[in-house]
Amino acid sequence: MATALMTPEARARGMRAEVAASWERSAAAGVDVTQQEAPIALDAPDLRGQREAHPLARVFPLLDDVLGQEVRDCGALMALADAEGTLLWVCGTPERLREAERIGFVEGSNWDERLAGTNAPGLALATGRDAVITRGEHFRSAVRAWSCAATPIHDPGTNRLLGVLDVTGGDALVVPQTMAMVRAAARLAEAELARHAPPPSRPDRGTGLRLVLELLGHDEALVCVDDGRGRLHRLRLSRRHSEIVALLASSPAGLTGDELAVLLYEEDGGSSTLRAELNRLRGLLGDELLASRPYRLAAPVVGDWLAVEAQLAAGDLRSAMRGYAGPVLPRSAAPGVVRMREGLAASLRQALLRSREPDLMSAWTRSGWGRDDYDMWLAQRAVVPAASPMRALVDGQIARLDAELA
Repeated sequence: MATALMTPEARARGMRAEVAASWERSAAAGVDVTQQEAPIALDAPDLRGQREAHPLARVFPLLDDVLGQEVRDCGALMALADAEGTLLWVCGTPERLREAERIGFVEGSNWDERLAGTNAPGLALATGRDAVITRGEHFRSAVRAWSCAATPIHDPGTNRLLGVLDVTGGDALVVPQTMAMVRAAARLAEAELARHAPPPSRPDRGTGLRLVLELLGHDEALVCVDDGRGRLHRLRLSRRHSEIVALLASSPAGLTGDELAVLLYEEDGGSSTLRAELNRLRGLLGDELLASRPYRLAAPVVGDWLAVEAQLAAGDLRSAMRGYAGPVLPRSAAPGVVRMREGLAASLRQALLRSREPDLMSAWTRSGWGRDDYDMWLAQRAVVPAASPMRALVDGQIARLDAELA
């Protein structure tokens, strides 16, 4: 990462990779290091309505009981944000709340790192994981007197991100027990949500099963078989079985043996070899999930690459980038998979080039598959202001590629 994006303290002691990546995202989004407060996303009337309608309203009293009083006793704050990073609830002593107002850490403010710079709630939203940010790791200088720890909260039925639970305070928070306490409270909230959730309905037709496939960034597919009644069976497939499932999932009407072989093998594959692979795959998935004549998946399919395709079609580029964990089965040479992989990557790349969104372009060029994308670096330079700390990084990468391509 370019040293222009780091404080002198960070350069002296080194910066964690996830924090460095967050600083780069913050700079690419145009956050000003000297910005005093986080922006307000909801005024009082809208905030009340948002809180009342939000699923986390059911568990806020529980969280305030088990965690809120603890943080008040140690001079810290507890905050609960929605999936967009807007703080719906902030709890603490009156004195500590007044101090937090100076940096805009108030109900209704938005702490998405693209708006407020690197912070624990924003990092937890960006990565989907626990996040701890200490003093000098904050992007904005106004926040560097504080430390924070945050973890996502998910809907236990759908795994949809509901929001983030955060604890913010002083140096006393910078101990492993803080993150453990926040994580435990979040899991307690999820358990409470599950207790009040209606029982899952079983599909009316077909097998009643559903396949959830993860192909993006994986050399071997991750498969979850959902029986519609809360029972899940997870498995990781071999590379060949991953290719077969990917091709069948992309062909809902099914494929003949010859059609599947053409999509699967770079050269003519023996029909007996394919039949053997399909028999082994049927043994893993079950007869009710893999049908023949033609070969097809006999259950509804949910896939991470399908979600990205749908988000692109809907014009929701930010969600598509958030969901794009990497190319489809990146090491597969199966012709049909190569076509899937290159088609999705090309669609996403073209949408990025047209977007003129520097933070989204930066997410692409930070990745393993996009770091040598010369056209994307050029497009990024065209929209990054000359005074931005990102400009030195972009110019440096273009110079590197110029030298290598020469």
